Amino acid sequence: MIEFSKEYKESTTGKIPIDWEEILVEDLVESGTLEKPLDGNHGNIHPTASDFVKEGIPFIMANNVQNGVLDLTNCYFIKKEQADKLQKGFSKTGDVLLTHKGTVGNTAIVGNIMTDYIMLTPQVTYYRIKNENKLNRYYLKSFFESEIFQGILKVRSGGGTRAYIGITNQRKLPILIPQIQEQKAIAHILGLMDTAINKNNQLITQNELCKKWLMQNLLTGKKRLKGFYEEWKETSLSKLFDRVTRKNTEVNTNVVTISAQRGFIKQTDFFNKLIASEILDNYFLVHKGEFCYNKSYSNGYPWGATKRLNYYDKAVVTTLYICFGVKDQTNTDGDFFEQFFEANLLDNGLTKIAHEGGRAHGLLNVTPSDFFSLKVTIPNKEEQTAIAQVLQATDKEMQLLKTKTEKLREQKKGMMQVLLTGKKRLKIK
Repeated sequence: MIEFSKEYKESTTGKIPIDWEEILVEDLVESGTLEKPLDGNHGNIHPTASDFVKEGIPFIMANNVQNGVLDLTNCYFIKKEQADKLQKGFSKTGDVLLTHKGTVGNTAIVGNIMTDYIMLTPQVTYYRIKNENKLNRYYLKSFFESEIFQGILKVRSGGGTRAYIGITNQRKLPILIPQIQEQKAIAHILGLMDTAINKNNQLITQNELCKKWLMQNLLTGKKRLKGFYEEWKETSLSKLFDRVTRKNTEVNTNVVTISAQRGFIKQTDFFNKLIASEILDNYFLVHKGEFCYNKSYSNGYPWGATKRLNYYDKAVVTTLYICFGVKDQTNTDGDFFEQFFEANLLDNGLTKIAHEGGRAHGLLNVTPSDFFSLKVTIPNKEEQTAIAQVLQATDKEMQLLKTKTEKLREQKKGMMQVLLTGKKRLKIK
C-alpha cells in the first residue's frame, strides 16, 4: 500500500498535496494543430468543402469532439495525397484532443483508427505524451475536463462564442500531476464513470431510434396496433381544432416563446431577457393543453414547429403564433396530436401553403385560414389514445435514462473536484 503525505503546498491553482507537481503542458506533452500551409504559388492549401470525399483520411472538426468522445459518425474525409501535403495537424492513436476555438475545452482521446493518422481542423489541438512514465494520457484527458483547467481556459481564451486560445498559449497552461500510479488510479475510477455514462447514452440513442420508427409507422397507419382495424379518415384541422385568439385581459406575465427543440420556454430563460412589450394585453393567452404553431423555421424543423403547453396552467405568447385547442375531446385526443405534430407530419401540407419566397425575418408566410385548411388522415379516438400511450411510454423511459445520465455526470463531476485536486486520495496497492 502506498502511503501518501498529508501535507499540502501552494500552487497557482490553490493548495495541492506536497508530493504533486505543477507543470506546464509543454514540459511533458508535444502539441500541434493544422496551420494553413502555402503551396508553391503562396496560395493556401487548407481543405475546403469541395475537397471532401466519401473515403480517405478523417478530417476532424470541433463538433467531432463532444462529451469526452471522438465521434466519427458525421466525419468528413480528404484524400491521402492532399493530407500528406499538409504535413502538420496529424494526430495518431493515443493523442488527447482539445478544442480551442469557438467552443473551447471539449476533449477526447483518439482511439484505434483505421488509418495511420487523422487530420485536425485548426480548431482542434492534439497533445502527445513525451514520457508515459511521467504522465498518463487518460489522466491528462480527465484533467482537461476538470473545473480547474476549464476555468483557466475560460479566462485565457476570453470566453463567449468567439473564444480562442492559440497553440503558444496552450503550451503554457498548468497541469497538476501526482505520481504515475495515482494518475492511473484516478483515470481508472473516472473511466468507469465514463463507461457508465456512455452505456446509458447508447441506450438513449437506441430509444430515440425506436421512438422515431414508432412515430413514422404508428402515426401514419403503416403499422397498426393489435385490435384496431377501422379505416383511417381524412379530415381538416379546422374540424378538429378551434383557433385560440384569447387576449391577455387578466394581465398574465408568464411570457413564453416556442423553441423547436425545447417546446414552451420562458422568454427570460430562452433569450436571457424579456423581449416582449411591457404591455401584454394584446398578446394571446394560452391554456394548458392547447397548441401553438411557431412559423419560424429552425434546424430539424424547416417548416416551423407546433408545440403543446404542458408545464404551465397559462402562458402568454406573441400573436405571430397560430394558437388552437381541441374542438371535441370525445373525438380527438390531444396526446395523439402532440406526437403527430412532433413527428413533423404537417410538413408535407405546409410546403404547399408556405413558399420560400414568402419568408421574411425568419418567418414562414402561413395564414391561419391556410393552416386550418390542412388535411390530415387519422384513426378514431380509441386508436389515437392507444398510439399516444405507446409513444408516451417510450418518452417516459427515455426521460428516466436522461435523468440517470445527468446524475452520473454530477457524480463524476464531484469525483473530479476532489480527486484531481488531491483533496481526496485513493488507496493504491
